[in-house]
Amino acid sequence: MQMIEKVGAAVKFLKEKGFENPEVGIILGTGLGALAEDIEVEKEFVYANIPHFPIATVEFHKGKLLYGNLGGKKVVAMQGRFHYYEGHSMQQVVFPVRVMKELGIKKMIISNAGGCMNLEWNKGELMLIEDHINLQPDNPLRGYEANAFGQVFTDMSQPYNSKMNDSLVKIAKEENIKLNRGVYVSVVGPSLETKAEYRFLRMIGADVVGMSTVPEVIAANQMGLPVSAISVLTDYCDPDNLEPIDIEDIIATAKTAEKDMVILIKKLLSTT
Repeated sequence: MQMIEKVGAAVKFLKEKGFENPEVGIILGTGLGALAEDIEVEKEFVYANIPHFPIATVEFHKGKLLYGNLGGKKVVAMQGRFHYYEGHSMQQVVFPVRVMKELGIKKMIISNAGGCMNLEWNKGELMLIEDHINLQPDNPLRGYEANAFGQVFTDMSQPYNSKMNDSLVKIAKEENIKLNRGVYVSVVGPSLETKAEYRFLRMIGADVVGMSTVPEVIAANQMGLPVSAISVLTDYCDPDNLEPIDIEDIIATAKTAEKDMVILIKKLLSTT
């Protein structure tokens, strides 16, 4: 079965189960589950019960697709995403994005947890992604099956929607939320970076490093889907003062910082 047929089967299943005309798709990253608590959930399915959906293997990703109301909009939200480092193909990583687009969403909001390499910023703050650097070893538009979803030579001159980003900046000012703006670099993982690698990534222009988001953004752009993305800065990546990583601390920082992200996303939905 080709990918377009698998997407169609998943969409048919979800529509039959009541996922009707969602307006916004949301992807919740590592440790960022509080927004799901604000959704007035009408339907939910674990990924394993949706035809052709991959299975989330990361222990702190719940692996559920939610449908309901948030900020006056019908939303479909991924509680846990898929990563290339889990062993999934890039086609599998972006499968939910394609499904959400076919369900009818008109825009997408993505969150992630990232390592902060910009030494002028602090752990626990947020960064609005204005651009990215893709260091993943594969591309979701590679291969003949990707043609079914749009132009594979997709323009990436403005991968993040300026109107949505401008609205988020305005909301952050109104709510007195520190919202940094910068460049996200996506690497394979799951191991963290060495001191030399942090220096290299900073040298090529990245402010924050993570292991996700970029494949989904590429797929969204291919399908003409406006997207904004926010990183929660969960650890401080100073190569001259680098400490051993503590994944529990990263999760705790994400949970503390996400309250501001929840405010931004809810206000964005209610005002646009």
